[in-house]
Parts: sequence; C-alpha cells; structure tokens
Amino acid sequence: MKRSPTSRLVLAGSLGLLVAAGALTVASTADAATTLGASAAASGRYFGTAVAAYKLSDSTYSGILNREFNSVTPENEMKWDATEPTQGQFSYTSADQIVARARSIGAKVRGHALAWHSQQPGWAQSLSGTTLRNAMLNHVTQVATHYKGQIDSWDVVNEAFADGSSGARRDSNLQRTGNDWIEAAFRAARAADPAAKLCYNDYNTDGQNAKSNAVYAMVQDFKSRGVPIDCVGFQSHFNSASPLPSDYQANLQRFANLGVDVQITELDIEGSGTAQANSFAAATRACLAVTRCNGITVWGIRDSDSWRASGTPLLFDGSGNKKAAYTAVLDVLNGGTTPTTPPTTPPTTPPTTPPSGSGCTSAISLNQWNGGFVATVKVTAGATRLNGWTVNVTLPSGAAVTNTWNATASGTSFTNVSYNGSVNAGASTEFGFQGTGTGPSVSTCTAR
Repeated sequence: MKRSPTSRLVLAGSLGLLVAAGALTVASTADAATTLGASAAASGRYFGTAVAAYKLSDSTYSGILNREFNSVTPENEMKWDATEPTQGQFSYTSADQIVARARSIGAKVRGHALAWHSQQPGWAQSLSGTTLRNAMLNHVTQVATHYKGQIDSWDVVNEAFADGSSGARRDSNLQRTGNDWIEAAFRAARAADPAAKLCYNDYNTDGQNAKSNAVYAMVQDFKSRGVPIDCVGFQSHFNSASPLPSDYQANLQRFANLGVDVQITELDIEGSGTAQANSFAAATRACLAVTRCNGITVWGIRDSDSWRASGTPLLFDGSGNKKAAYTAVLDVLNGGTTPTTPPTTPPTTPPTTPPSGSGCTSAISLNQWNGGFVATVKVTAGATRLNGWTVNVTLPSGAAVTNTWNATASGTSFTNVSYNGSVNAGASTEFGFQGTGTGPSVSTCTAR
C-alpha cells in the first residue's frame, strides 16, 4: 500500500444527466440521496469499504457498514497467510463471515488478494522456483473455486511492480519463479471462477509515471494476447506529501481505453476539513467521469479503523460521525456541485507545534489482526530541518517484520530512503512495515 496523486477535475454536464437518469433504477430516490452505496448505484456503480471480520461485532462499525456501503472488501481475511496457513489446509472462517455479511446487506464482494509477495504464510516464504509456482497456482485455484459465483472482482495479483523510475517488476520470490507468473495467476483464476472480474491492483499508479506506464504496458500486452484481465485497481492512498495527481482522471481513462474496467480500490486521504473534503470530492468526480470506473472502495470505515489512523483519512471520525468529506462525496454522487472547486493545494493535517529542540519524534499507528499487523510510523522533525532519520522499534516476543515501504530496514531499525530523508522543521513523513505476530507500540527516532 502506498500513496499517489488529482487536482482539477470538472464533471461534464452530460454526466449529471447520466446520474439523474440512473437514479430511476434504484428503488428510492430518498435512499439514493442519503447513503453512499445507494447514491453510487444510481449511476450503476458501487461505493464500498474494507472490512475486518473481528470488528463486525462492534455495533457502530456494523451499523455504518449496513447502512452506507454496497460493496465489501476483506482487509486481510482472504490473503494467503489467512486462507492457507498450512500448505494444502485451507481456512475460510473469517472470510466466509465477511462474505455472508455482504450478501445479507445485498453488497458486492471484492476479493483481495490471491497472489502477493507480502503476507505469505511461512511455508510459502521458504519455497522457490517450480515448487513455489505450483503452490501459488494451487492456492489461486482453491480459493477462487471456494468463492466461485460469490465474488464480483478479484485482486488476482497485488503490487507486483517496483517503486521508483525503473518501471521494473518488483523483485520477489514470485517474480523469481519466472516473468510469466502474473499471467499464470490470471489464467488460473479465470479457470476457477469464469464469472468474476479479474483485476491487477497496485499503489503509486494513480498518475502517469514510470510505474503506471509499466502496468499499462503489461495490460496492453495481456489484452493483445488474450490473457484474461478485466480490470485494474488503483489503491489511491493520498497525503500531503503525495496528493491526488492532476492527471488522475486522465490516467484512469487511458487504462479504460485499453478495454478494461478501472476501480478505485483502497482510497484514503489524510487531512481534515475542507481540504480533505475537496480531495475526496475530486477523486469521486474522476470515477464518475470515466464510464468504465466501476466504483470506489475506501480502506476502512472510521478514522480509528484505518491503517494510518493518525492521519484521520476516512469519511467517518473515530466515533462514527460523518465528516465534511462524507458530505462532499455524497453530494458528488448525487450530482451536486459543492464543493465546486477541486483542491489547488494538497490536503493537510491540522497544524501542530514542532517538537522543541533538534532531532525528531516518531509515532506508530497499528492495524492488528490475528497473527499479523501493519504498522505506519510518522516521523516528525523538531525545531530544525532533518537531513536523515533512523527509527528503532521494539517488537514483542515472537513478532517479525516481513515487508517494508518508504524506508530501508535492518532488523528493527528503519532508515529513510532517498526521497524522504529531508523533512522541514515541524513537518512529517511516513513509512510502514508489515509483520507477523503482535505489532510494536514503542519507537524512537534519531536524526542523522
């Protein structure tokens, strides 16, 4: 997961007519005017959220889910480590619980994710070559077969391209089984569940850049050779350091022009107030303006449910109250015109007082589930500019780090990479890591 960029997007008048006409297809215009899912359905789209099974017993969480969303994505429950913890022995209890809830409220299900370099069970991490390739294909086949007919769209392969300017594939154990591994995964998924849409999903591909160009070339190649691919997912994790790009809508459209659907799959936007509301509205307009944009999924329900909770990046606050961003999104879905001006500056978080003295501080936001976690660490400069930083964390016994982004890891010590070492006084940057076991709550930051 990561972040990338929109800016100036104008909703064509014809789109407003489309939304108005589409409203006739829903049972109640009143419903369409008051909930995200029903309003999206008026134009033939969905508005969904990522869900954690263990939170379904929270009445506030479940109440918002049941009322607002018409698509559901399991956060972690369908990933390889959750569904096949021991080779050949499959576990679907938590994922089945989410699918059952989705069906009970009439929501679609986005399956996430069949093949990924991260959150692999330990036994898969120890494999390589043909043995790993066969294990991956068996996993794809078994999980897609289990949910055959119940999944609207599958993230068949997740995050297979490297960050930066190379446009290369990410070096991973799956990539080392051969460059055709993505194609093989898609063909296996199609054979197992012919009716589901098959998507490639990634982050930092929201605007045109080396990474999105590489994904574009892959999709173009797949379409030309008849490899089964139906959609591309854009994670769209945004913050002040990586806001919505000005070519967000154009980028979605160029992929759609290849003959695939596009989906905004993990939207969250750090910030608050009008700036955040305008950014959410702009992202929503972009989807509505692209005919083949099926819908939008926000990655979590309340700010407190987010993997980057300290950035308050969602549509509901920690108590479940609707934020300004919620109202802005609903207004756009209903064909409204406010806010009329997309953001001209990146979304920002409320101003904070810089820590006294030189150096830096760090704070951890944790998304924990049974057996694993994602940690997001915010590094904040003190009274003087940082030219580099190192954060050390304390892992509980039995925990281990399996994947890192926006930092270089050495054990439990994390150092900035080339593009985020310079941090102005009082400003912040973020990095993250995934792991097994229980996540850390303690970290220390040192300026370099």
